[in-house]
Amino acid sequence: MPAAPSSPIPAALTKLGPLDQQDTGRLRAHLQRVPDPRSRRGRWYPLAGLLLVCACAVVSGARTITEITESGQRAITTVLEQLGIRRHLPGRRRAPSHATLTRLLAALDGNALDAAIGVCLAGHDHTDAGTTGSAPRPAIAVDGKALSGSTHRTQRHRHLLSAVTHAPTVTLAQREAGAKTNETAAFRPLPEPRDLAGAVVTFDALHSVKDPVRWLVQGQGDCKVAVIS
Repeated sequence: MPAAPSSPIPAALTKLGPLDQQDTGRLRAHLQRVPDPRSRRGRWYPLAGLLLVCACAVVSGARTITEITESGQRAITTVLEQLGIRRHLPGRRRAPSHATLTRLLAALDGNALDAAIGVCLAGHDHTDAGTTGSAPRPAIAVDGKALSGSTHRTQRHRHLLSAVTHAPTVTLAQREAGAKTNETAAFRPLPEPRDLAGAVVTFDALHSVKDPVRWLVQGQGDCKVAVIS
């Protein structure tokens, strides 16, 4: 029987930059909101701990589940403890196996993970921004692109709709739209969890329809919109 294809690395993890101990603590709080797809019976590793292992490996250059597994196995006990990996019965901490990570990433809600990381990044940028003087309005661009390299034999390319800050450039959220024509339906769930008061949201003419624009202008405080043709 041929081996099952390896689960792809969630694109949300590639948005993260370098992580120090403070960063992992802040990220953990957001990852705890991601629904756990595993059965309650037989769980050993906490979900946030597994996702932090993946996050640290990806920001260090890992691009496959095998590389993530090897990165976790190289981690010293202190690092595993900081990431939330519990002790096993012999008293030592053991990094998750390739099979554990493969099953988890195959079942994980990618949109929920992306939303959690996006909110974490948005809060981090706000905290790091200077508080002196008159700060410019935060600007967020919403746009869709075909995912490079996603076409495979009979499988069409994957189309992602993303919300990206202008400066610094940070992908706050992204959702799979299926096709260019499906972007309108995926538009509102993208920025909805965020406080858009005072922000400028830019998008192309495809999204200049009544409901999304009314929601942004009337329901999000002092939010401004700009259509890019």
